[in-house]
Amino acid sequence: MKRFRFTLQPVAILRTHQDARAQEAFAFAVQALTKAEQEVAAAQARVRQFAADLVAGRAHNFSASEQIRALEAYRQECDAEVAAKQARAKAQQTMEQRRAEYIEAHRRLEVVKRLEQKARAQHRYETMREEQAEFDDYANRRAGRAAAAANP
Repeated sequence: MKRFRFTLQPVAILRTHQDARAQEAFAFAVQALTKAEQEVAAAQARVRQFAADLVAGRAHNFSASEQIRALEAYRQECDAEVAAKQARAKAQQTMEQRRAEYIEAHRRLEVVKRLEQKARAQHRYETMREEQAEFDDYANRRAGRAAAAANP
């Protein structure tokens, strides 16, 4: 019985490595998106807090210079929130791109795996056919000897 040899084994190894790298890149992109979403949530919380502080500051003693500083800080926080949302959108886009790359790499790996399964099935079929032919030859020789011994 001859050993199974898959001629596309180097391709399978390469595709496995590409799949692993694409999966890792996708995981990093998901982590980056999660971090960006947390930063957006934190920025939104800071903006809400600044807005509440501005309203509360006007209710007590109104100092124009303090209000100007508070408004400037509020604008900076609003700008930080916008920047965080833009970073989240970019992270989302990157994650979608990495997901598509991972799906494509995985699909290509599955194609090679299916080819290997078909080649293994073909090899098993051919091996079984050869073994069956050997058994048939052996049985025919034995039957021939038995017939020759019975007819002297």
